[in-house]
Amino acid sequence: MITHTPSWHDDEIAAVSELASDFFRREVVAHAERWDAQRHVGREVWRRAGELGLLLCSIPEEFGGGGGTIAHDLAVFEAQGYSGDFALGLSIHSGIVPHYINEYGSTDQKSTWLPAMAAGEVVGALGMTEPGTGSDLKNITTRAVRDGDHYVINGSKTFITNGSCADLIVLAVKTDPRAGAKGVSLILVDVRDCPGFAVGRVLDKVGQHGADTSELSFTDVRVPVDNLLGGQEGRGFGQMMAQLGQERLIIAAQSVGAMRRAVEETVRYTTERRAFGQSVFEFQNTAFELAECHTMAHTGRVFFDHCVEQRLRGELDATTAAMAKYWLTDRHCEVVDRCVQLHGGYGYMREYLIGRMYEDARVQRIYGGTNEIMKSIIARSMTEDTRGTLHSTPTSA
Repeated sequence: MITHTPSWHDDEIAAVSELASDFFRREVVAHAERWDAQRHVGREVWRRAGELGLLLCSIPEEFGGGGGTIAHDLAVFEAQGYSGDFALGLSIHSGIVPHYINEYGSTDQKSTWLPAMAAGEVVGALGMTEPGTGSDLKNITTRAVRDGDHYVINGSKTFITNGSCADLIVLAVKTDPRAGAKGVSLILVDVRDCPGFAVGRVLDKVGQHGADTSELSFTDVRVPVDNLLGGQEGRGFGQMMAQLGQERLIIAAQSVGAMRRAVEETVRYTTERRAFGQSVFEFQNTAFELAECHTMAHTGRVFFDHCVEQRLRGELDATTAAMAKYWLTDRHCEVVDRCVQLHGGYGYMREYLIGRMYEDARVQRIYGGTNEIMKSIIARSMTEDTRGTLHSTPTSA
């Protein structure tokens, strides 16, 4: 197969990738039936990831992180995609929540939470989506009312990754319901001893059965005012918009890894499986289908690497991140679907990795902002360019 080594993938990144791949194989995939049955990954897996240095790779060492760049984190997330199992909510815990704290938190907030998250002792979640809002974050209704030196929080969230296992939630709330997007704030909520906080259903999803995805409710939950992120009310929407590009790049990384694994698994299966006196791979249709899938996976890899290099230079804008998220997750679903077809009836069996990958892939096009929203961001950037070219301009959505 064609190989492609991007400039950002140096020896150190390659070592992280290899370590992460071995971790997912031994600690997550090998116990998939157990995680599926209990709908969450055991806490010992989080601690093991922390021991190996696979958590918070790009958070500064002074706060317990790995001191690397986002490239180190992305190598872990790509390895997760390649493993074919999305049960561990690593992208939220390691790639998103700590960056909100590191970017907008006080020194005390960083010192309190980041070392424990890096060790896997504290699991993080992001509380944004609500039953009635979906991706419309400026119209959330969860309310935080100032009462002396506390906020009193009431509301509910849904589709929350790591929701039932979380110790810490970065919670999006309305501190001023009349101010639209300018009334949104982010508050750190320690839910380990939190009267009024409750976990509702752990949701029964089409795929990613081992992943903890939950409903949460807050009834007169009291949180210290010092837990506000950014030190001032009304900054939450801007903080979320600034971080969404990284979230979308993380999702793209997982899709890149998954496409590569799907093609490899299907080449192996079709070369071993025989029908009508020859291997399934020797049929022209099989060879052509896999040639197209391999080309999509390779093209996606090159585009993703370009995005990573832009991100490392501080040049990745919201439009290009949206392109990566939409295009790579669409191709991810297409490649896996075609690989299932080449497995025949066995492709529809969950005992085969490709069947589980098929279930898990579909939601990639939904979370992190639906792909329809990604296309809206891209289209808006085209009309905003007064020079009439397709140059990508930063947008917020």
